[in-house]
Amino acid sequence: MSAPERIPPRSVTPAGPAVRELLAQGELTVRGRIREASNAALYCTVRHDGREAACVYKPVAGERPLWDFPDGTLAGREVAAYEVSEATGWGLVPPTVLRDGPYGEGMCQLWIEAAPDAELLALVDGEEPEPGWKAIGLADVGEGRSALLVHADDERLRRLAVLDAVINNADRKGGHLLPAEDGRLYGIDHGVTFNVENKLRTLLWGWAGEPLTPEALEVLDGLGKALADGGPLAARLAPLLTPAEIEQTRARVEGLLTSGRHPEPSGEWPAIPWPPV
Repeated sequence: MSAPERIPPRSVTPAGPAVRELLAQGELTVRGRIREASNAALYCTVRHDGREAACVYKPVAGERPLWDFPDGTLAGREVAAYEVSEATGWGLVPPTVLRDGPYGEGMCQLWIEAAPDAELLALVDGEEPEPGWKAIGLADVGEGRSALLVHADDERLRRLAVLDAVINNADRKGGHLLPAEDGRLYGIDHGVTFNVENKLRTLLWGWAGEPLTPEALEVLDGLGKALADGGPLAARLAPLLTPAEIEQTRARVEGLLTSGRHPEPSGEWPAIPWPPV
């Protein structure tokens, strides 16, 4: 028997049906647990029809109950975030499917190996960021000292900030940003998204209040059409979210188009996740 064809994450096409077929139908083999994750997250390989890739499997049975999200819904929200990302055309979320696995139903997502030297976040002295950086806020660094936390003024991050505003991401930490070796940027860990209440909590506030780019406005217009009743995105989200959650997603898209600007912190919810990285 020949060895399976391995799929390096940096070389796959995120929207490729062969990748989704592999994730959805392949045999999952658990290789270990990702201990840093707050819910059960298992590092696996998936094999199907002579192909193999690394992936993350998060079974619903391993989700911790949350006071503000219905039990057993985080895996579906991860898949919904992928579906919205694909509808933007930006490909910001790795291929993600909902499937059965060794520990029951859960989400399965292609593993992305992060480039080791990419700099997206930094702590700097001073009250204003240097050119090429955007300020997030002051951070306590101990011994009575503070430093300015900044993120890169990077178009990839700006696109992700728009996606987060659409999906109402309540937990965009630095560790959820994966710059790949081919120059692409991916966001992961989208279990706490799509709440009907405003929960946006992120490190990517550098463009808060600034006008959205023409590209972002065009993408949002397309999302609005795809989310309309009977639209293709609305149909794909229907098995994953409640009708109220889909309706609020439509409302967020409409709100962004109406304002034409990146959202600002509401003041009703902690704006920055903790820990931030």
